[in-house]
Amino acid sequence: MRKRLALLVVATTSLVTLAFLIPLALLVQMVAEYRAVSAATLRAESLVSVVAASDRSTVGLTVDQVSAGNGAEVTVFWSDGTQAGPARPNAAVELGLAGRSFSVDTANGRQVLVSVQGAPDGPALIAAFVTDHDLHRGVLHAWLILTGLGLLLIGAGVLVADRLAHSMVRPITELSRVSLRLSRGDLSARATPAGPSEIRDVATALNHLAERIRQLLREERESAADLSHRLRTPLTALRLDAEALPAGPDGDRIRDDVDRLERAVSRVIAETRRPDEPAAGCEAGRIVRTRLDFWSALAEDTDRRMSVDLPDAPITVALPADELEAAVDALLGNVFAHTPDGTAFAVKLRRDTSGVRLEVSDDGPGFATDPDALLDRGTGGKGSSGLGLDIARSAAVRVGGELQLGSSPTGGAQVTLTFPIPEQVSASSNPPPLGPTG
Repeated sequence: MRKRLALLVVATTSLVTLAFLIPLALLVQMVAEYRAVSAATLRAESLVSVVAASDRSTVGLTVDQVSAGNGAEVTVFWSDGTQAGPARPNAAVELGLAGRSFSVDTANGRQVLVSVQGAPDGPALIAAFVTDHDLHRGVLHAWLILTGLGLLLIGAGVLVADRLAHSMVRPITELSRVSLRLSRGDLSARATPAGPSEIRDVATALNHLAERIRQLLREERESAADLSHRLRTPLTALRLDAEALPAGPDGDRIRDDVDRLERAVSRVIAETRRPDEPAAGCEAGRIVRTRLDFWSALAEDTDRRMSVDLPDAPITVALPADELEAAVDALLGNVFAHTPDGTAFAVKLRRDTSGVRLEVSDDGPGFATDPDALLDRGTGGKGSSGLGLDIARSAAVRVGGELQLGSSPTGGAQVTLTFPIPEQVSASSNPPPLGPTG
């Protein structure tokens, strides 16, 4: 914006300056020519009395004295063809001897002719020649001064425009920085109203918007915390019932599920109270393998072939273990919920330069609708709440990752979760964008 304003001022000032300087430069040239011709005319007229009253020898001496000084070169012509001075006769001299006084341009300057009538030796003509150098003496110097003055005016205009643009761009730049900080989750960012009234109004509105966002998030966190606390009572009753079950595989599995549910509720409460707490990492391979062991029993019951590709080396992701568990359960639950029994599926975990990728694909019919529409809450289609994919996406986005939907090699659905490794999260100066809490 500053560059555009500067260019606009340069163009405008240049046009205005040229509109004044060009006529002024031509006027300077005309004045210089008029001054030189007037001086030559005065010099020629000063000899009229000498030519009219003196003999030719006296006139010759006077012409030599006048021509020896600085100024126009003077020559006197008589009607009998004689002359006193260096100039040569021409058609203008013959016309002047007929009794006319005038000036005429020549190849090297201008000639001023003054007719003298009533001289003792007959009509005479005084010719004063002004060279081009004398005609334009001082013009170049004046033009240089005018050019410098024009450049000075343009420079001053650009400087003033730049200062004015800076006073406008600076608050706009600050608004941009504050907006970026808000988009990255820094709700304490506020803009200082400055600049023109319109920009101050925008800054005030942005501050009100930031405060409103903070208030809404605070209310949402309080609601999530209240809901989590309300779950404590039925969760306690569920735990008592689970503890009353006899020892055995079924009882142990139910008690483990209750423990996992209690940890999830406790984490929701902790996150709503400490929303800015940095996320702790976990070993992704172990979490995925544990959840696959859990879902393998259901896969065997529904006659589903499960392909697993997990690395032997530990892979750490910048996500809490319970959130990764919830994301994996959501993706595997979608496979069992939206594909018929007997549909094979595959789970692949790998690490590359971009981070850690978790792929869940199946041999089912694929996505029946636009995959992008499935990422909106509540639009998962008939028989679906649409929250499964959103849970997985929120877990990835929370630490700077992403969720991608596509087709598997067999034409079924494929969901890819990408997580940054902890080193990438700690090295990044940009916190993740705001997402749903709880």
